[in-house]
Amino acid sequence: MYDVIVIGGGPAGVTAAIRVRELGASAALVERGRMGGTCTNDGCVPTRVLAKAARLIRDAQQFDEYGLVAQPPELEFERLMARTQQVVYSMHEKKQLINHLRQARVEVYSEVGEARFVDDHTIEFGDGQRLQARKFILCAGGRARRLDFPGAEYALTHSDIWSLKKLPRLLAVVGGAATGCQLASIFNAFGVQVTILERNQRLLGIEDEVVSQVIQRAFLQRGIQLIMGIETVERIEKRADNHLALIFRRGGEQEIEADAIVLSAGWVGNLSSLNLPAAGVETVGPYVRVDDFQRTSAPHIFAAGDITGRMMLVQSAGYEALTAAENAVLGVGARLQHQIVPHGGFTDPEYGGVGMTEAQARAAGYEITVGVTPYSDMDRAVIDGHPVGTCKLIVSNQTHRILGAHVVGEQALEIVHVAAAGMAADMWVEQLAELQIAYPTFTTILGLAARQVVRQLGVQPLSPEWRSLGYLPNAEWEVSSQ
Repeated sequence: MYDVIVIGGGPAGVTAAIRVRELGASAALVERGRMGGTCTNDGCVPTRVLAKAARLIRDAQQFDEYGLVAQPPELEFERLMARTQQVVYSMHEKKQLINHLRQARVEVYSEVGEARFVDDHTIEFGDGQRLQARKFILCAGGRARRLDFPGAEYALTHSDIWSLKKLPRLLAVVGGAATGCQLASIFNAFGVQVTILERNQRLLGIEDEVVSQVIQRAFLQRGIQLIMGIETVERIEKRADNHLALIFRRGGEQEIEADAIVLSAGWVGNLSSLNLPAAGVETVGPYVRVDDFQRTSAPHIFAAGDITGRMMLVQSAGYEALTAAENAVLGVGARLQHQIVPHGGFTDPEYGGVGMTEAQARAAGYEITVGVTPYSDMDRAVIDGHPVGTCKLIVSNQTHRILGAHVVGEQALEIVHVAAAGMAADMWVEQLAELQIAYPTFTTILGLAARQVVRQLGVQPLSPEWRSLGYLPNAEWEVSSQ
């Protein structure tokens, strides 16, 4: 009998198993298929390869502006898809997860198929082999939600993208959240006519409204069609020449044609095969219910990562796994609440956020000052020819601490980590405003927004005459031409 069995070989599972061993307990890791989880095999890693190609195509459009003479690049889709798999293979070679685990003396059971609970201390593989443990950590991950409607078998999910043999001419993406927007942006750069269908009235509904506004405006300018406020997808019909018709309801019944349809309508936990009732583990919808100690309703079973539905990000999965492992081995004591989690998407333009949105801060009762600075105020954006974007800082009037930061524009995902570091360090907005950020860089946008907030808060000395002008520019040195 093991001290701990970890189910799932993705970022959460590997992190949990190694931490269990670091704490001196015996551990086994069970993975039904290929190690690495969704992110490595058919998620973040290969998608980032596509995003890199899309960015190169975009950058090539600027060659003439910078005196470079070259033919516009032509995409060889099959070669690009082969590159995605080559990079996935390289990541596996780099990580060597099985060897890494075995060096830590974790017993690994990989490619064993589905595991299911027989009782609260025993799991069984499809071939009848059984393993027992005193504690368990569930890290079985998640998958794209499949919608149930006639013709749904004709639709792809994010994981099916890699089976495409040629570039579609018309692509419909159902769902305007992170994954849907990223795929739409990428395929648009490849020259595909893309339509996004979304139930809400704005894309990226969980992000700050400024992010949604900039992304929607940029998508429309790039020719991406947005159909907002749809009620339901009714069916998909296969037409002549393998064309598909997506029939949806918005007021009345409407349809669009497509060569490929991608469903990006949420992410659910991999629960179905685990037989959780046999272990006394309760679920909430498609996720395992856990508390802030990553503990399930069964006191000896913990869970981390996508299966919990709490914060379905690779970086968060690792921290949940560490908490789960420590509580499983040392006894319950470590608590995790996702408060400062930088995140974003590789759309064009990029977006990133951390902390509260403006709406969340106001709903929570904070009195706030908001600084919004456009990229056009920033010299680096003009130099590089990427002036589209915005930075928003949300600051508490009482404590002058940063409650949230939201950036949309070039290098947004890199920039937002500076704000996240400041939040983690309990930095005052005045300290961020005084930080001497290298010039000219995109990170300068944070300094500009911070100085705007400091002026609005009234803590920077200004003469009454200057204030009476009603002119508080975003920057002293980097001034917008608008």
